[in-house]
Parts: sequence; C-alpha cells; structure tokens
Amino acid sequence: MMMMAVSSLMLTACLDDEEGYSLGKVWISLGEVESQGSGSALVRLDDGALLFPVAGEGPLSLPEEGTRILVNYTIVGDKLINETTKEYYIRLNSWREVLKKGIIDLTPAMEDSIGNDPVIVEDIWVSRNQLLNMELKYFGRNKVHFINLVKAPGALTSEDQPFELEFRHNDNGDDPVYSMNALVSFDLSALQVAGADSVRFRVKSVDYNDIEHIFNGVYRY
Repeated sequence: MMMMAVSSLMLTACLDDEEGYSLGKVWISLGEVESQGSGSALVRLDDGALLFPVAGEGPLSLPEEGTRILVNYTIVGDKLINETTKEYYIRLNSWREVLKKGIIDLTPAMEDSIGNDPVIVEDIWVSRNQLLNMELKYFGRNKVHFINLVKAPGALTSEDQPFELEFRHNDNGDDPVYSMNALVSFDLSALQVAGADSVRFRVKSVDYNDIEHIFNGVYRY
C-alpha cells in the first residue's frame, strides 16, 4: 500500500474549551467517515465526537463510509453536548485520506517484497477506536514506498504477551533526496484473544542510523 505524504499534522485536544466558536478558528483531527443515510455523511473523531458538515468551501462531499481521514474544519455550533455525547455542526474546510491497514503474517515468501528499509517513527499512539497510529519520516524522491505492520504466523495466546510486531518499510530503491512525512493507522483487532479484554504488544522499528526502537503498548477492546 502506498505511503501517504503529509506536510504537517495538528491533532486537536478538547473541542469544547470555549463558550463560543470563532469562524476564523480551525481544528485538524483524525477520524473516520460514517453514513447518516440518504447519501449524507458525518465524521466520527477518535475521541468519539461527531462532526456534521453543514457548510464548506465548495462541495461538502466526503469519501465513502469507513475511510480514515485527517479533517480540517471549523465548528459553527453545538448539535448535542452532554456528559457522554459531543456532536458539532461544522464548516468542512478540507480533508485528506489517511492510509489504514491491518496486521499481516510475515511468511518467508514475503520477506523480500515486504522490505526492511529504515524509517523514523516521530510519534506513535493507540487511539480508542482500536487503531495504532504512526507519524513517520522517511527519505525518497519519486518512487512509491510500501509500509506494513507484521507479526509471526500463527494464532496468538495470552501466554505470548507481549506480542511482537515489526514495522516494515520498502522504499523500492528510491533515492533519499527529500525528507517526507506520512501518517498511517493500523487496525489492532487481529491481536484479540479469547477470554481477555486487553493485550500487551511491542512494535520494533529501525531508523537510518541502524538503531532499533521499541514501542510498548496496550490494546484494550
């Protein structure tokens, strides 16, 4: 799957930190598109808040349901706010699709194509919608890069924890001319085991100085 380049990331925190909303203020957040029916769509942010587009520059079109996006928006009003629900009317300024993939089993036949090129993991975190998110930096010029999160083949058991995962990058021999950034999300649901409501895992990556980095995480489901 192609690595998506992004110029910058701004992940919003609390949305209701002011009594009113300014039309000149912009939020940029991660979320997924959901259908409202009748051809309309909304965005569910990673913190569970819902965004309802009611205005925007040009068409208010969003991609198909289930697409993960980085959305740029302005809040124009509250739709429903209480202790458990946050819903906002927004002006949709723009959006960009974010690469979303699952975890794959690494077999000997895949070893060459999956690659083992370096990458810089600038940020990594688990969001409440069972996704592992990674902000990446890498070097290239004009070729398509491929990225994956892999594990050893076979069923997982509670005794195997922490589950060992590897981040793999194939730069396809691209010239390391330009510094590039990307954002990718991996679905962690393949790590679920029967009889547990959470599991521990580790993600290994290797940077351009051949230094190994380990992220220790907990996936709650």
